[in-house]
Amino acid sequence: MITPNSLDAPTVSTATAETTANSTSLHRREAFDADRHAANLSNWQQRYDQLSCGHFYGDIVERPLDNIQLFREHTSQSLRQRCQVWPDSIWLGIPAEAAHGSRIDGLVTETNSILCRPGDCEFELITPAAFTIYGIVVSRQRLLQYAQQHAVEIDWQLLCRRSQRVIPTRTLDALRYLLQRLLSSQPQHAPALLRQQSDITMMALLEVLQIRQQQPTVAPSYRRRRAVVDTVCELVQQQSNGELTMSELCAAANVSQRTLQYSFSSILGMSPIQFIRHSRLNGARRDLSRPNNATSVADVAAHWGFWHLSQFSKDYRRLFAERPSETLARYTYAHLDS
Repeated sequence: MITPNSLDAPTVSTATAETTANSTSLHRREAFDADRHAANLSNWQQRYDQLSCGHFYGDIVERPLDNIQLFREHTSQSLRQRCQVWPDSIWLGIPAEAAHGSRIDGLVTETNSILCRPGDCEFELITPAAFTIYGIVVSRQRLLQYAQQHAVEIDWQLLCRRSQRVIPTRTLDALRYLLQRLLSSQPQHAPALLRQQSDITMMALLEVLQIRQQQPTVAPSYRRRRAVVDTVCELVQQQSNGELTMSELCAAANVSQRTLQYSFSSILGMSPIQFIRHSRLNGARRDLSRPNNATSVADVAAHWGFWHLSQFSKDYRRLFAERPSETLARYTYAHLDS
């Protein structure tokens, strides 16, 4: 078992995950020594040895989120890492891109694989130079309770035995995109938004960790799928500010996450989350196209549940090929001319 003394590493924080999760701010730490860098990740016990030649630079961006630890770690040199995460938890490591030359516990990492190790258990990583990896740590109790709530089967013993899990490219890319967004900018401290982000993160974990079951021979009927979609659509219209999670959508429609996803993909050709985002963006566009003297982009964005204004502008421009300010200006001038 790794301990700070046995590793002869700098002292690390012994705070619990619950204590860390009380703040949802981003924390960034830099180091110019590999072993000092190892001590910069909260609640881990680690020792790093540099293997390649040259000056070392390490960077960690960390964000606690409702008893989930999220982080992005970059290291400039090849390393041997001996690691141990906090007890009664599970760690997932997601390389930011395909990494050649990396190993976990002596095994070469496979393409499209995520790394997986339980808490309170020493493991070894060999990482190449210029390596970036995302990390997620969640407590065992939280993960299994969430899985039970959404009727997803997770084999905890199997997770503890396997150090790698190969997942589809599309799923892996979506997970990387989610983590990149959660760790790229200082979060807004709106309770509804934080609740959504926590829920989306847990849903992503269930997607990559669930036991794949054979699909039922009889899929839900069109009428049933249509009813599920209509129920969610009505709920989204009632709550325009976006304060909805996947868990709440499943509960409202009285279906599992799998049925909810299948209903939306087969009826509308998109996921429930995509539908909600598109509905909110279209609602914002309608408001911007019917302005009054007090209409502002910031107020419209907030009304539709977009708390991060720059991200709202990016998503809006991606969908409508123009900035929200351009929409508002055009219709404001048209209103004045009339």
